Amino acid sequence: MIRVLVVEDDPLLAAGHAEVVAGVPGFSVVAAVHSGREALAAVGAAGADAPVDLVLLDMTLPDVGGLQVLRALRAAAVPADVIAVTAARDPAVVRQSLSMGVVQYLLKPFTAAALADRLRAYARFRADVAAAAGERGIDQHAIDEALAQLRTSAAPGRGVAAPTLQAVVTALREAPAAVGLSAAEVAGATGLSRVSARRYLEHLSAAGRVRREPRYGGSGRPELAYLPTPTL
Repeated sequence: MIRVLVVEDDPLLAAGHAEVVAGVPGFSVVAAVHSGREALAAVGAAGADAPVDLVLLDMTLPDVGGLQVLRALRAAAVPADVIAVTAARDPAVVRQSLSMGVVQYLLKPFTAAALADRLRAYARFRADVAAAAGERGIDQHAIDEALAQLRTSAAPGRGVAAPTLQAVVTALREAPAAVGLSAAEVAGATGLSRVSARRYLEHLSAAGRVRREPRYGGSGRPELAYLPTPTL
């Protein structure tokens, strides 16, 4: 699960953001707080055993600004990623936010669907990076593919080619339903790269057509298997 801290000074908006986060598969809400000091305290309280992975950060807070929160997080070497969810349109704020590692910048007002799309894009980015990691690290092509998840529209189906999607679906249907396939196995069956296979599998997962389960075995870490649902 991707653990999310919601930072929003308006309690109603904070509750709405938290509801959206909880409704996207693979995400959970650590807390919803309403000030910069509460945000920093919540990150510290989360600890190393269950750290905050992602912060939804309003840039205009009642005590300290979002930029100050960002600086404090970076100064403390907190590895959490940040998506700005804000009405701040000042180019200087946008530029400084991006320079400090904000991965998405979502301007208010926005719909729940728009926020959910950004979250799914972020999940695809994380999955692509994890899938591409090998003994020698990650190569340039895989980095470019992962970053493309953040830089393009996250509208459902964007960047998904119908023939390729059908090839992935066929591979899943031909596999034992109780076992499913990993991204590496789908790549082998379709000729896709492992990163691309993972992207298509995550697309199917977001649509509820497959479910994800850890597969244990061997001496390495468990891999993620994708199992068909009745809607596949």
